[in-house]
Amino acid sequence: MTMRKVVLGLGLSLDGHIARPDGAVDFLFMPKGYSNAEFWKSVDVALMGRKTYEAGKKMGGDFKRWKMKFYVFSKTMAPGERDGVTFVNEKPAKLVEELRRQTGKDIWHMGGGELAREFLREDLVDEMRLGIVPVLLGEGIPLFPSGFPERKFSLIANKSYSQGLVELQYERVRAEGKRKKS
Repeated sequence: MTMRKVVLGLGLSLDGHIARPDGAVDFLFMPKGYSNAEFWKSVDVALMGRKTYEAGKKMGGDFKRWKMKFYVFSKTMAPGERDGVTFVNEKPAKLVEELRRQTGKDIWHMGGGELAREFLREDLVDEMRLGIVPVLLGEGIPLFPSGFPERKFSLIANKSYSQGLVELQYERVRAEGKRKKS
């Protein structure tokens, strides 16, 4: 049985920001010819932090309409299932280990930066799919806030789109036999 991968996948600015300081993502765009259809087919679980969840809700996000299980990591919201989302306040490694034991597709880590830091600390990210938009924000919410050990990745795919968007796909490089089981 193949282990389910955790795929960190999202859009960001050239200077590494996933949102403006106020959480706005108005700089992100979907260029002509760009499609996430294949990616959507490869995942059946999405993980996010509370701030990403709240930003999604503000933008009209309806998590019930997706054929995907959503988990939100939060230290302030009560655990449990509500509105198509399961809220958890456990460490990411515990949930990822549980999900990897289940049969299913890959696991999408859809944001945000603080949660990405936790996943990198725990060495849970197996792959990254990043859509880089050609804008420098100068300030904002970073995808990779400091505070995790060095992690090596290998470029496995890249593609350019109209309007200057570049999609990069990286795979985690681990020492042979050192695959993290969570």
